[in-house]
Amino acid sequence: MELTLKLTTEQIIDFIQQIPPEEKVAVLTTLAEQAHAEHDQQIKYGEAKVRKICAARGLDWDAMTEDERIDFIDDLVHEDREWNQRFP
Repeated sequence: MELTLKLTTEQIIDFIQQIPPEEKVAVLTTLAEQAHAEHDQQIKYGEAKVRKICAARGLDWDAMTEDERIDFIDDLVHEDREWNQRFP
C-alpha cells in the first residue's frame, strides 16, 4: 500500500528544521545537487536555442566575441525595437 502525504512548503521547512544537523546536511546537499543538475540542463537548452537562432540569421555563436554575444542577446531581448544593423 502506497501512501501519499501532501505537505505545504512551510510544513516541509518546519520538518527539516527539526531533524538532526547531519540529516539536514544530507537533505540540503541532495537538493543543491538536484538544483545544480537542473540549472545545467537549462543552460544547455538555452545555448542550443541561441545557436539555432544565430544559425537562422546566418551567424555563428561560437565565432562571436563576448561583446558580440552580449549585443546579440540584448537585441533578442529587445526585439520590439529596431533590429541592430550588426545582426541583420
